[in-house]
Amino acid sequence: MKEIGISGVIAKAFIKSKLTPLLVMASLLLGLFAVLVTSREEEPQIVVPMIDVMVAFPGASAEEVEARVTKPMEKYLWEIPGVEYVYSIVKPGMNLTVVRFFVGENMEKSQVNLYSKLLSHFDLIPPGASPPLVKPKSIDDVPILTLTLWDVKENLASYELRRLAMEVADELKKDNNVSEFSVIGGQPRQVTITLEPARLQAYNTSALQIMGALQKANVVLPAGNFSANNQEFVVETGGFFEDLEAVGSLVVGVANGHPVHLKDLASLTDGPAEPASYVFMGLGPATLGQDGKTAAPQREAVTIAVS
Repeated sequence: MKEIGISGVIAKAFIKSKLTPLLVMASLLLGLFAVLVTSREEEPQIVVPMIDVMVAFPGASAEEVEARVTKPMEKYLWEIPGVEYVYSIVKPGMNLTVVRFFVGENMEKSQVNLYSKLLSHFDLIPPGASPPLVKPKSIDDVPILTLTLWDVKENLASYELRRLAMEVADELKKDNNVSEFSVIGGQPRQVTITLEPARLQAYNTSALQIMGALQKANVVLPAGNFSANNQEFVVETGGFFEDLEAVGSLVVGVANGHPVHLKDLASLTDGPAEPASYVFMGLGPATLGQDGKTAAPQREAVTIAVS
């Protein structure tokens, strides 16, 4: 007869034992008790402190930014307790360093430690570089909803799609649970002013003079307040341009005793700006299509990311 091992001996003992059903029942009850008392959340809150540190260094090459800003700053950031990762993105004139802490680290304490470390080494900032700009991030900043708008009939251009997307985003922002949103794609509205050199010379007006007039006219400033009938009224001066006609009617100087309007010196266009990003929506088979056929045509689109 073949000998059985220790596991076989234990199994044989439980097969013949009258305690086996009781042990099985006790195990099931303990499992049920664990399920009932274990805390559960529909959306568990995971704390992962992450902080962006941006430093501008105008005129410096990427190599100079890395040598004089990135590497020295990374060395001190690694000294902060609880830091798990430090990685940087360097380009000419700009450095972005992302500091990520261990999961569960206190967000407020992590920010205080980082601010203290940076402030204690402000004397090491190279001449010409800006003070560090600190922007805390969290896992809640990750977009959870993405909406893509496109025109099936292809009657709307990307400029018009973006204006529609901004209206949708404004409605979404009214929800108290929305933290932030971003609109990607399309072309924002822009008033383009093309100066005519001959007219500038004829009216003895410079481009800097026009720029100053635009900056002063397109602003609202507080002018004080007054009280009446148990109410306090705030007075503001100035205003913003409402349409293209208001921009063209701006007085930018005086020539021969007559006001010089902006429309006398330049041509103005109210339309789309230069695109900074592109979004395309493709319907039908992906990329190469099915059976080697070409994919369905792509349409201009605008995407709204909500977090």
